[in-house]
Order: sequence, then C-alpha cells, then structure tokens
Amino acid sequence: MHKLPLKTNLNSVDVLLQLNKATNKLGELNGILRTLLNPRILLSSIVLGESKASSKIENIFTTYDELYQEMTASLDNQSAKEVLRYREAINIGTKIVSEKNIITTNDIILLHHIIEPEKGDIRKLPGTVIKNAKTGEIIHTPPKNETDIRMYLQNLEEYINTNNEYDPLINMAVIHYQFEAIHPFYDGNGRTGRILNVLFLLLKDKLKIPVIYLSKYINDNKHEYYQLLKDIQNDEDEIEKFVIYMLKAVEEMSIFTIKYIKSLNETIEITRKIIKKELPKIYSAEVVDAIFYEFYTKNEYFRKTLGISRNTASSYLNQLVNIGVLSKEKVGKEMIYKNVQMFILINEL
Repeated sequence: MHKLPLKTNLNSVDVLLQLNKATNKLGELNGILRTLLNPRILLSSIVLGESKASSKIENIFTTYDELYQEMTASLDNQSAKEVLRYREAINIGTKIVSEKNIITTNDIILLHHIIEPEKGDIRKLPGTVIKNAKTGEIIHTPPKNETDIRMYLQNLEEYINTNNEYDPLINMAVIHYQFEAIHPFYDGNGRTGRILNVLFLLLKDKLKIPVIYLSKYINDNKHEYYQLLKDIQNDEDEIEKFVIYMLKAVEEMSIFTIKYIKSLNETIEITRKIIKKELPKIYSAEVVDAIFYEFYTKNEYFRKTLGISRNTASSYLNQLVNIGVLSKEKVGKEMIYKNVQMFILINEL
C-alpha cells in the first residue's frame, strides 16, 4: 500500500459533481441543526442508531429494546454492550475534537480501546486480513508488523491534520480508505474507522454535531463497498470511485437525517400537545424533553432530570402511562418506562 497523499487526481469532474450534491445536502442539514431548540434529543437517538448500524456491519446484532434494557437494567447482553461502547467512543471522540482541535494516533488508539477493551493495542503479529463480512472473501492483506503500521498511522495523522487541495469531504473518503487499508488493530477496525469519519467532519467544521449516519448507507450498499475496497488493491486510481461512493453516502444520509429530524420534531410536538391537554398540572417543556432524551427511562433518571422526589416521579410516570404516552414493563428488578411514539420513530433508523 502507499502513503498519503495518493497520486490519483481526485478533483475530477465526476468527483466534483458528486461533491457539489453532498455539500449542498450537508449544508441543508447543518442549517436545520442550527434551528433545533434541544439538539441533544436528536443527538441521543442518532448516535445510538449509528452505533447500532456500525456494529451490524461487523455482524453484531441487537435491538433498541435490548440496548435500552442494557442501559437501564444492566442485563449483561454482550451485543448491546458492544454497541453502547461504540456510542461512548463517539461521545468521547467528539469531546477530544472540541477540546484539542486535532486527531492523533493516540486518540485513535484510545477510541479503539473503548470499542474493544479486550483486543489489545496495535497489531504485533502477522496474519490479519480484511474480509468481506458477508462472503468471507479476502479483500486486502494489510501491513504485517508494528513498525510499518505505526509509520502508516503517523502518515495518516499528518494527513488528517494538514489542509491540502481537496475538500474535507473528499479527504474524509481518502482517510477512511487508508485507515481500513492499514487495519491497525486485531478487531474493531471498521467501527473505529467509521467513528473517524464523523470526527474528521467535526474537526473540519463540516458538521456542527455528530449526526451524519454513514453506517446505514454502508450497510444498505455493503456489496459495493467491499467491491470498491477490493478494486483499489488492483488499481489505485479506483480510489476515485470509492470517493464518489462516500460522497453519495454523505448526500443520501444528509437527506435521511433531515427527514428524521422533521419526523422527530412532529412527534415531539404531537406528544407535547397530548400532555398539555390531558395532564396540564404536570405539563412542562422539561417533562417533554426528559421523555425524549431518556426515552427508555426509570424513576431514578426521571426524578434526577426534573429535580423532583421519587414519589412525584412515580406519579408523573404512571400518569403518562395512563394517557398512552409511555408504556411500562418490569426488566429484571427495574420498572422501565418507554416513550411509545419515539420507539416507533427510532426503529426507522
């Protein structure tokens, strides 16, 4: 494999045409994000959706019910734990970019340790290959020894943090390919690389908050993704097609996220009106926010969020169940309350 920058010219007509489409839709998404009264509600569901989809690419399957039960009742569901670690890595990575305005090799290693705490550090042994997760076909044999891996990672770090002739969206695609080609860890490379996508866009101020949902696009177009990775091994110029693929992912998932935001806003507004009409004595913007941010909640979370007593929280929650806004079920020893409409919406992710 080659160090960056690659020799292929990525400012071709086809790339720039797709770049224009991706940039326009991403700009539209950022415009909508600036109008949100409470962006943390959107962030909560989008990041969890991204975590679930990214893990699914590597055959880690779970449901939102399992995820929220693990969050609230700690049922030792290993697949759910892996997805939640991915979410934690996104949140910590976002904080790193915000505070340091740089992404280093050590930051990438830290994020990998969060995703895969039992999988060790940089690879020291040969034998790792990149396979098509569906067919098992070997696509690429990455660098075999730690010295080479660290050399390529240092080169990647310099590329990430240095401006060049290409738009950041083009560079995101190149960085994604190069990281996957280096494949520095024994496991968790795909998930770490997909977090790097969104962190790079935050670093370059192409996104305000980490809500672009590229793992869904890769999942939906997995065969093309692996074929493009394979083609680049035979001809470096094929990177142009991969860049176009990733730019399409940005365009399509910007459109998807815009639609999701509109649906989320409509759901919140409908719920707000129901609570205000049916339960005027307990209605407040804070109550609505609480059941959408922690939309699989329990008494402890609810009372701490609103600053109310346990008995008052129980009363509020049961009243919300009675009007159909929440449902409840016992999970382990915990009584869990679910935002009914939000769960219908989030399963579209």
